[in-house]
This record gives sequence, C-alpha cells and structure tokens, in this order.
Amino acid sequence: MILSFRNTSAVCAIFLLVSVSSFHKSAIATINNQSQLIAQQSKTQPHLVFKSILPKLKQKTQIRILLPKFIPESDGENPIYATIEAATQKKYEILLGFSPDCNGASAYRLGVVTAEAVTRKTPRLTGKPVYLAKGITGYFVDFTCGAGCSDATLTWRQQGVQYVFGLKAGERTSLVKMANSAINP
Repeated sequence: MILSFRNTSAVCAIFLLVSVSSFHKSAIATINNQSQLIAQQSKTQPHLVFKSILPKLKQKTQIRILLPKFIPESDGENPIYATIEAATQKKYEILLGFSPDCNGASAYRLGVVTAEAVTRKTPRLTGKPVYLAKGITGYFVDFTCGAGCSDATLTWRQQGVQYVFGLKAGERTSLVKMANSAINP
C-alpha cells in the first residue's frame, strides 16, 4: 500500500510540475502578446481619452494634430475626459479633466494639450531646454502654487506648429514622456 501511494505521489508531482511549467509558458506568451498588441495600438493611435473628440478636431483644424498616447493619472482609477475648449483652422485647445464638464475648475483639472500655427507674432520660447524625441528641443516651465497650483508646461515647435502640453502641478519627467508619446508615431 505504501509503495502504491509513493508511485501515485510521484506521478502526481510530475503531472503538477509539467502543468505549472506549461501554464507559466502560456501565461508569459499571453502577457507578451497582449503587451505587443497594446504597444502596436499605442504607436498608431492617441490615448483613448481623445477618441470622442478627434473627428471634430480633424474637421475644425488644418494644422497637424499631435495628441499624446501617454497621459499621467490615466491608470484607470479615475476616468479622464478630454474637452475641446477651442478649435480653429490654425489652433486647438483641449482641456484634460477628471469630470466631463470640468470647465477648467481647479479640483477637476488635470492639464491641457494645445497647438497653434507659428507666426511672426508668436513669442519666443522660454524655459529650461529639454531634449525630446527626433532631436526636438522643448522648453519646460515649472508650476507655481499659491491658493492653487498652476500647470507645469512643456512647449516645442515642430513643422511650423507650436505645441504645449501642461499638467497641473506636473513633473518634468511626466511631461517629457507625454510629449515623446505624441512625437513618436
């Protein structure tokens, strides 16, 4: 009886090891495939928060639209909403907030994404130089706080358009990552 129990235990142990090993490999394959799919989608499309406003934005503006694929705070805990504040042939302004009707209210505001055609009247870029993707130089301006905090901004020019990404009390690293996700296709 003991011999038979040992043989059964050995067979069960081998079966368990093979099953775990096989499961581990399939779990890794599934995770890798999902990561590749997410990476492919993020390379070609902006962040999902822009999906509902993108058709209207394309209809209204003639300048190149650059929208980030990465947005801080968009981990799914709190939904983020994008609202078109202004859109003309030469400019667009998008408000990012934690409410669909944020209207720029400080408590619900995450930041902004803006673009405007560069003209002779466009002010010179100021701030701390930051190196972005494709050899582009951006300019970072840190936030200030008083009764509330302002946006930290990252501004750069590309193909005759000035882009500004802003995050309320944002970090430079988050803005650089956000900008690079828009610049790289």
